[in-house]
Amino acid sequence: MIVKTGRFGQIEVSSEEIISIPSGVLGFPEDHNFCLVDPGDDTLILWLQSLSNPLLSFPVLEPKIFKPEYVVRLSAAELRELRLASIKDASVFTILTIPAVMSEMTANLKAPLVINVREKTAKQVVLQENDQPIKYPMFKELRTHLITLSTNAKPTTKSVQAAIEVKQLPVNARVELI
Repeated sequence: MIVKTGRFGQIEVSSEEIISIPSGVLGFPEDHNFCLVDPGDDTLILWLQSLSNPLLSFPVLEPKIFKPEYVVRLSAAELRELRLASIKDASVFTILTIPAVMSEMTANLKAPLVINVREKTAKQVVLQENDQPIKYPMFKELRTHLITLSTNAKPTTKSVQAAIEVKQLPVNARVELI
């Protein structure tokens, strides 16, 4: 299907790329179908794009990139809701806030997005047992990670792509962070 987006223009999304979030994302309960978009800018930041609202997209990033010790503990009810038989079937993302001053970028560690990559279903989980921040300043860690990657090898999203279909935009696509 062809999806019109406010950030990426028109993109083609196959049924295998659709991620269902039955309860929506916090603050946006009416949007249930999304896809992940890789703008191809080597920042490792992906975008969770709503398929029904062209203007709704969230920058997301795997927290292990900037906080390797980050752990998400799911309740039995959350595991059932996500139909997760094994943690190997899960990918975890944090939703980012990207202000005008990029160095003030933050990640919501309190409410990660957990995706069952086998079932293509997800849930934004509010972690109860920890005191993780909603606005974790992570720009320095991300920058350090990217510098390390650039000296060793070109960054990729293979870990995500192996489990989830990520919509790769053409190399000449323009993306602006507002």
